Amino acid sequence: MASYFLRRLLLIVPTLLGITMLVFTITRFVPGGPADRMLQEAARGNEQGGKRASSSNQASGGISEEQLEELEEQYGLDKFVLHAYLQWLGALPRESWISKGEFADAGNEKIGGDVDPKTTTEVVLRGDGRAVTVVRKGDEIASAVFKADGRPIAEEGWKVKLETPEDRKARFTRRNPGNTDVPEYFPRAVIYQTRFSGLLQGDLGRSQVFNDPVHEMILARVPVAAYFGLLTAFITYAVCLPLGVLKALKHRTFIDSASSVLIFFGYSIPGFALGAILLVHFGARLQWFPLFGLTSPDFDKLDAAGKIKDLAHHTVLPLICYLVGAFAWLTMLTKNNLMDNLAADYVRTAVAKGASFRKAVFGHAFRNSMIPVATSIGNLIMIFIAGSMLIETVFDIQGFGLLQYQSVIARDVPVIMGTLTVASFLMLIGNIISDLVVAMVDPRIQFK
Repeated sequence: MASYFLRRLLLIVPTLLGITMLVFTITRFVPGGPADRMLQEAARGNEQGGKRASSSNQASGGISEEQLEELEEQYGLDKFVLHAYLQWLGALPRESWISKGEFADAGNEKIGGDVDPKTTTEVVLRGDGRAVTVVRKGDEIASAVFKADGRPIAEEGWKVKLETPEDRKARFTRRNPGNTDVPEYFPRAVIYQTRFSGLLQGDLGRSQVFNDPVHEMILARVPVAAYFGLLTAFITYAVCLPLGVLKALKHRTFIDSASSVLIFFGYSIPGFALGAILLVHFGARLQWFPLFGLTSPDFDKLDAAGKIKDLAHHTVLPLICYLVGAFAWLTMLTKNNLMDNLAADYVRTAVAKGASFRKAVFGHAFRNSMIPVATSIGNLIMIFIAGSMLIETVFDIQGFGLLQYQSVIARDVPVIMGTLTVASFLMLIGNIISDLVVAMVDPRIQFK
């Protein structure tokens, strides 16, 4: 059995890689992200101006071509999908502090001397201000030194590469599919620094919308997710397990029928739809409960008792929406499993040998009935990021679910990937914990 769980643990890595790579690839081809929106705005500005960006690097009515390229480099759109994914993963270095300078540019006259502007250019380092003299030989960089003292830039960790006119035309075509009016390009020197920054380094990136670190945004939502997750789990197990036992013992009675109608009626109503109804009737019309948020604006000014009361007041309606869908499956699972075990031969044998019905139910049948229920215990680890996108949207609760919803709507790829990675990892760990709990509860089960 130990080897089985060891294999399950080792499979977490390839499974997580497969999930994240699949979603990352999808996000690259789904339009509407921040970079894509800015590119579209620039394209519309260019069309209104009556021409595309030219080699003068200024897009009439839009943004310059340099700015378009900076957007691509910032969001990794200039790289192929696999390369960009490995950079997000932290397996390949990212390029930062990118500075560029064209060869055969009139601006190179400032270099002075007898240099040939077709083979020599000057690049000013971004964020540094120092000038670098770059010399090329054919399609290769011959040297790149600081203009002030002649030292090679590699001594300070800078790297340089050459972009040929063909490379730049291919990049323009990829950015503007179907446009045959390709500007004239010259070779260009690109100076940059590299750093490993990704999932393997514990860096989930920054939000493209809010520019906040993704890990901080997730950690800020964990208390809200844990709060509702713990309440939902505690109330669900505290109510559904006794109710399932009662329904099994009172099968086909009024109690069983009435409770079945109620739980299946609640199960059939989507939580977000119920939330809208509760808000309209109990929030807007009767004004018994607040309409949005988890706390009042003056929450920090309240004393301890006032804070508890205010939090409970805001919790009632969304908690009802979380609970209605969770009652049915656990109640019916408990009832059906208990009824199957009550009809088993070992229970009838225990009763025939003099055991009381109460002991037969709770001493024998109930424990075996809890084995299927134990399969869901491992998933309780998900309560730390649990949440419903739609319920939290209806009540405007700043939880993990709303964060996922907002990131998908805004095509905020770093947040999408960060929340997906955390949720997928906890789900995989929860499945392993569930198997371990089942093996502990039922010694007959042997995983191989």
